[in-house]
Amino acid sequence: MAESGEGLRKAAHSALVQCMAVSRGESVLVITDEELREVGYAFWEEARELGAEAIIVEMVARSQDGEEPPQPIARIMSAVDVVIAPTSKSLSHTLARQEANAAGARIASMPGITKDSMIRTLTVDYSRIAGLSEKVAHIMSVGKSARITAPRGTDITMSLEGRKSQPDTGIYHMSGDFGNLPAGEAFIAPVEGTAEGMLVVDGAMSGVGALEDAIHMKVEAGYVTEITGGPGARILEESIAHLGKPARNIAELGVGTNDRAIITGKVLEDEKVLGTVHIALGKNVGFGGTCDVPVHLDGIILQPTLVVDDIVVIRDGVLQVKERC
Repeated sequence: MAESGEGLRKAAHSALVQCMAVSRGESVLVITDEELREVGYAFWEEARELGAEAIIVEMVARSQDGEEPPQPIARIMSAVDVVIAPTSKSLSHTLARQEANAAGARIASMPGITKDSMIRTLTVDYSRIAGLSEKVAHIMSVGKSARITAPRGTDITMSLEGRKSQPDTGIYHMSGDFGNLPAGEAFIAPVEGTAEGMLVVDGAMSGVGALEDAIHMKVEAGYVTEITGGPGARILEESIAHLGKPARNIAELGVGTNDRAIITGKVLEDEKVLGTVHIALGKNVGFGGTCDVPVHLDGIILQPTLVVDDIVVIRDGVLQVKERC
């Protein structure tokens, strides 16, 4: 237990210094809930040791990813320099996060992070991960279309035209910066209504975890029209059934770039696994899309091949681009 606590503190320190560039006198808000309380307090303690004005708030766990935090917490988020959010459900795709960024806060979202994941992935060299993420993001930003295929049956196309990809580098030093920790991806909001084909999620799925049985989704005119498979498929269907068509929107195309990440059943880390692709359903208004619905669910595809225009970004699960020198 002592070793675990020491490891958490070391990982928190690394993240606050390397990733967030916290300096003495800055205000640092840690948002957590009961499940992630130990992780939250590790960050609060390390922020205090760095001389920051450290604040911690524990809220009732949200019911799903993308649900807004309580309004008092949202107001505090917009009044501080740095926000660290180890929470059960993701605050990434919320209005509160967007408004806090607009007010200048540097924000790291850490939904569902485990102690093991934190200790393993937050002490790596994020400058290297940043190089890969930026290179992939550039390819997707200038690309007009993408096609993803995979051995289990994924074969889906989508338009990227006019959309800008963002790298999740893990380096959040500038006012208004935002991303996940652990980091390591490039992501983009495909043009709504353009995705067509079959999506087979065989790695992990938000709200379900690591998958034994793949989830098969038929996609037509940008929306999932049919979900089949085992228990995971039923859980996914039930989680979005009450939210209508917008929850079935193909919201995101992402590429993992972190070689320390592994499939754990926690999408925060799963979507960062080097050489995987993730496609999300639901909300994307926070990163260049137009769909605003209170859910954002990522599905990870293993051993994919991703082609953007005529550039092979991933071939059979192996990233083909190299980090910048």
